Amino acid sequence: MKVIMISGSPHKEGSSRLALREMEKVFAAEGIESELIEVGAGPVSGCTACGACKKTGVCVIGDRVNEAIEKLAAADALVVATPVHYASPAGALLAFLDRMFYAGGSKFAHKPAAAFASARRAGTTASLDVINKYFTISQMPIISSTYWNMVYGSCQADAAQDAEGLQTMRTLARNMAFLMKAIALGKERYGLPEIEPHQRTNFIR
Repeated sequence: MKVIMISGSPHKEGSSRLALREMEKVFAAEGIESELIEVGAGPVSGCTACGACKKTGVCVIGDRVNEAIEKLAAADALVVATPVHYASPAGALLAFLDRMFYAGGSKFAHKPAAAFASARRAGTTASLDVINKYFTISQMPIISSTYWNMVYGSCQADAAQDAEGLQTMRTLARNMAFLMKAIALGKERYGLPEIEPHQRTNFIR
């Protein structure tokens, strides 16, 4: 089994990376492979609403978004990590997720997903709310922990002192591993739920 981890942090060795390592240790102990995709350090183009992906299934911009879609489609679960910027997820990460889910969201149904945020002080729960909406519109079960999924610290050394936050990450990973295995067993015995053709409506008459 495999988990795809997407980090929106521009710092490869920041608070988000420390938290991801806590999760990686648990996944490894559970026999689950993890792969990290870092999107925070470089420029990421936003969605242009061209609609071409609805015909092709891929984004016409043609960067790492398409690679991430295929990796997640082949994997079993998703973790998204974000720093907090102005009480919201990192901009590059949102641009990446907009395109990834718009072009490939139909391939992610029934894969467990979890987001967590790292911050110096505030904005974590608002950031989690934004990212969780990508999951719920794509039929992805959201994983919870013993507290909201967050770690505190403006740098890795600070976050290393957040004992509760790091424990939250470990519990989050254990809960995700359990649900991944439970879904695999359920799929083998019962199959996955039927997905009806999408009925698109609007409120303009």
